[in-house]
Amino acid sequence: MDVLYNKLGSAKGETSVLLFGDAVMSDSEKNPSETLSGSGETATAVKQKAQRKQLPATKPPQLLPMWRVLLHNDDTNEMVYVVMTIVELTPLAQHDAKDRMLEAHKNGVSLLLITHKERAELYKDQFLSKGLLVSIEPEK
Repeated sequence: MDVLYNKLGSAKGETSVLLFGDAVMSDSEKNPSETLSGSGETATAVKQKAQRKQLPATKPPQLLPMWRVLLHNDDTNEMVYVVMTIVELTPLAQHDAKDRMLEAHKNGVSLLLITHKERAELYKDQFLSKGLLVSIEPEK
């Protein structure tokens, strides 16, 4: 936006005029203090403060609750298939997968990993699609 500032001469003295496109603003309009005509007194225009909208108090982000992914023993799948499926679906290495499979074979259940609920549900569904029984429970 182009701004044009002119000083105009008049009989009483100089008056400044600020031009914004089509709008013209004089010194008395720019300045909140203006002289009242004939009295020589000064009046002050008071602007009200804009009220800010109060935002609700928010809690800082917290960690998601953790869930345990448990592998259950079954008599239908071969041990090698269980180990290969664990390696395929989880970040566990082959020797860790073998240890978890053997624990489930001996004790009936083994802790595969601990993660947040959404991922634990994903693991459960993926293992089910491969024919393995996995359950999830909240970590205590």
